[in-house]
Amino acid sequence: MSEPAVLLCGHGSRDHAAVTEFEHLAAVVAARLPQRRVSHGFLEFARPTIGTALEALRDAGAEAIDAVPGMLFAAGHAKNDIPSVLNGFAATNPDLPVRYGRDLAIDPLLLRAAAERIEAAHGPGDAPPAESLLVVVGRGTSDPDANSNVAKVTRMLWEGLGFGWAETCYSGVTTPLVGPALTRIAGFGFPRIVVFPYFLFTGVLVRRIYDAVDEAARAHPGIAFRKADYLNDHPLVVDAFLARIAEIPEGENRMNCQLCKYREQIIGHEGDLGAPQVGHHHHVEGIGTDADHPGAHGHRHGPGNEHHHHHGHGHGDER
Repeated sequence: MSEPAVLLCGHGSRDHAAVTEFEHLAAVVAARLPQRRVSHGFLEFARPTIGTALEALRDAGAEAIDAVPGMLFAAGHAKNDIPSVLNGFAATNPDLPVRYGRDLAIDPLLLRAAAERIEAAHGPGDAPPAESLLVVVGRGTSDPDANSNVAKVTRMLWEGLGFGWAETCYSGVTTPLVGPALTRIAGFGFPRIVVFPYFLFTGVLVRRIYDAVDEAARAHPGIAFRKADYLNDHPLVVDAFLARIAEIPEGENRMNCQLCKYREQIIGHEGDLGAPQVGHHHHVEGIGTDADHPGAHGHRHGPGNEHHHHHGHGHGDER
């Protein structure tokens, strides 16, 4: 029996650049696994969809499929939406085993990649880390477990890199949001503020974060605001994906559900306990990116045109 095929499951995006970056990372992973068939699919907007990618692997002769979420943290997408698609495919293809890996999570490899991105944002004449403030920006989700992971990443980078202070904020769904957070932080008295989007790929949200940094810099010309790059295809990110793929046959791919609002009764989210694994992206599955619909401005949701779902988003699902 040949080794299982690999499917990287991305969120998808209206933003063509974000989709291109995910496709590039999938190609790098494929190059690192020459003995296996590697494909990718998306939950929404971009093509191929996860369902289409599963069918293509089946039709190409795959005898088993190992799927991994292309997301930083496990929230609604990794916990419910992707499993819903995989379970539906498995139900109609009972002779084709499909195994599901876990999110990238808090991983030493990703922390090292993040540290390198942050350190690269040091400009000539900048204050040292001990006299600087670090801001880590997460995607934001209605799942407090995923949000708390971003705060933990902030703390580990703060202590690991020796910053004088650090704050966590989010691009949407939860608070504090980026703009108000930067306004408040500017009053802390630090001469240098480094803003790091803890995102895998680019997209409208990452650009909006950088726009907020530019606005804060104009409002506070005495502070050196620095924009660190997001994670993207850092070699250690690729290593982390390979580690998640390798975990699957070893049986070590279980998610940490200790504080998952779908598995435990979490204060303020009691109604989500025991929610079924039902996908919520059928209305935007495979409809295309902005490159497919130039000039189109439809399907906008929420303040500032973010595409929000109330069931919660994982991280790394930049759009």
